[in-house]
Amino acid sequence: MTSRRRTPYTAALYIASLFLVSAAQDPYDCSKLKLDSLNYDLSPLAGVRTVSRTRDTPPSTMIDELGFDVCAELSPLDGVAEQDQCPSGTRACLRKINRKGEGDSDRVVAVIPVAQSSSLSPSYSALTSSKGLSITLHGSSYPANANPISQSFKLSLICAESASDPKFTSYENGQVSVEWSAPAACGSSSDDKEKTPPPPKEDDKKTGGDNDSAKENVGNGMGWFFLVLFLAFATYMGLGAYYNYSNYGARGIDLIPHRDFWREVPYMLRDVASHLCSTVRPRRSSRGGYIAV
Repeated sequence: MTSRRRTPYTAALYIASLFLVSAAQDPYDCSKLKLDSLNYDLSPLAGVRTVSRTRDTPPSTMIDELGFDVCAELSPLDGVAEQDQCPSGTRACLRKINRKGEGDSDRVVAVIPVAQSSSLSPSYSALTSSKGLSITLHGSSYPANANPISQSFKLSLICAESASDPKFTSYENGQVSVEWSAPAACGSSSDDKEKTPPPPKEDDKKTGGDNDSAKENVGNGMGWFFLVLFLAFATYMGLGAYYNYSNYGARGIDLIPHRDFWREVPYMLRDVASHLCSTVRPRRSSRGGYIAV
């Protein structure tokens, strides 16, 4: 039996296909939700959130603990047994924990994936009581064997100036309801115009903003010029030193290309400076209108 060798091209196609399939499994993007004429970006609400409620069931107490992430799947819980947490691909996990007394340890009696990527089927609606939106994410049926009930997670996002902690409100007929107030729930209209730039300051009016921009462009151009000049000089020195070393076995200062020329540069600069000083130096006027001979 011969094995088929996977070429780099086919491997790339295979990886690309896996990426496309995984992307297709995510039915919605939390940063690009649209309801009616409003656009919603819920990415500021991303991250794992945990809410709970406590119910007295003498002689014990029942704790309903919900972990959810609006934008992604949940990661496995650290230090928790695999059978006491939801499977991979879960976006909202409801755990029922029984607490009997101080001396007894808590016991997880039910683990329910109320929202899963494989059966998410998201639906959106506007809130009737206040400004905001309601998101419903679906999961598989629970329990899987007898009298299964379809599970879902309903998140009511209320428009508010500041964010608050999410609140566990109910769990009825297989649906967990949570309320959450946040600025991200306010949405923005698709017809909103871009913000106009602030008016120029008085100093900008006097000096002129265009002149400042022109000066900045000139400064950037000069910086690039000197950078290119420095790199060219460094390349010249490096290649020249390598040439002298490989062809003539030069060492020390003999590695400098055109060494005699660079040795004369300070004297040439001194002559140029002396000539310029004598040119711009003002002539002395003679006294009494006579020119000295």
